[in-house]
Amino acid sequence: MADTRTGADRNGARTRAQNHFAASEQRETAVRQIIESERAAVAARTDKLRKLRLAKEEADREAAANAPAPEFTPKPRMRKSRAKKTA
Repeated sequence: MADTRTGADRNGARTRAQNHFAASEQRETAVRQIIESERAAVAARTDKLRKLRLAKEEADREAAANAPAPEFTPKPRMRKSRAKKTA
């Protein structure tokens, strides 16, 4: 079976297909860039929060080390009452 399409028809089809795939690749590239920028933003936020948490923990450690020791006041002991033996 012979191909009855002209060269211009084949070139037009090829051009449309290439344009379609080029547009698809451009959308894919744009989506990848958006995903990468969001990933970088999350990583930066996580790093910032980690630094804040570590600074707070260090400040808490220093405050605990410099705080005066709590005074220990022993509770008065209560004597247990013995049951009287009856025999």
